[in-house]
Formats: sequence, C-alpha cells, structure tokens
Amino acid sequence: MLAVDIDIQPLVRAARQEDPDAWDGLLRRYQLPLFTYVSELVRQEQTSLDIVQETFINAARHIASLREDARFGSWLFGIAHQKCLQHWRRQGREARFLAAEEPLPDEMPAPADDPSEGLIRQEREEEFLAALDRLPAAHRSVVLLHCLEEFPLEDIAAITGAPLGTVKSRLHYAKRMLRQLLEERT
Repeated sequence: MLAVDIDIQPLVRAARQEDPDAWDGLLRRYQLPLFTYVSELVRQEQTSLDIVQETFINAARHIASLREDARFGSWLFGIAHQKCLQHWRRQGREARFLAAEEPLPDEMPAPADDPSEGLIRQEREEEFLAALDRLPAAHRSVVLLHCLEEFPLEDIAAITGAPLGTVKSRLHYAKRMLRQLLEERT
C-alpha cells in the first residue's frame, strides 16, 4: 500500500540532501510497484524498465520541487505516468496502449483443494486482464492506480493531472466497461 508511508519521510529528507543510502532505500521501496504499474500500461518489459529508470532520474533531479515528503509515492507515480504519456506520443499512438512485446510471467494460482478451481481462477484472471487491456488508456490507468496500487482518488488525480471528478467518473465508467466486457465473454 503506497498511499500512506509514514517511514518514507526521513528517507525523502535525506534524499533531498543527496544521501545515496536514502536513494537506495527509496529505490528498493518503489521500484517493484512502479515497474508493475508501468508494465501494465506500456506492456513492453524493456520499455517499462527504461521508464522506471527515467522516473528515478527525474525524481533525483527535481526532488527539491516536492512540497510534501509524505506524498513522495504519488509524486513518483505522477512522474512515471507522464513518462508513459511521452512514450505513447513518441510512438504516435495517442492515448492507446501498445501491444505486449513479451508476455510477463504468469503468477502461480493459489493452491486449491480441487485442481479445477485453480484452473477456473486462472481463466477468470486471464479474462479480466484481457478486458482490462481493452479499456481506453485513461480508464485503465485509473483502475490500475486505484485497485492495484491502492492509491486514494485524490492521489490519482494528482498523478494523472485530472480533476478529482474526472478520476471518479473514469473509475465508474471503467468498472462499467469491465463488467460489460466480462459479461460478453460468458
């Protein structure tokens, strides 16, 4: 859960003073969640790694502009979000996601008493991810930030640069679209 990180503030203060150990701690804390978010948007492993690296480079350069240390996580995700938008623009695909270059490894299903339950759960997850891929970029981003990264709506508004009402609307319509897409498959 990235939204509230009480322990992060001392690291941010130290990072502002160019402490390499503080940056190492911030990198360890946010590297995987940031990569997960970016890779779900971009769907290209190497590009996702590059965007995460660029995000941390920009964060190091501009940490002085961060006003509230407690909001470091949403600020960092906001930088990554902007990097994804820049990537899409460079690719000439406004507000659309690129097809996956390499599939990410699937997670192992949770053990079940009945092996068919695991297969059903895996099939449902695949259906959900396929439906998620069909959402417009703005809607998909809001769903990922809210459901996967557990950011509150106010932070999502800051990350995406959209008004809070727009974020709420996108989340509402994204859920509706997901429901419709999943119902079509059954």
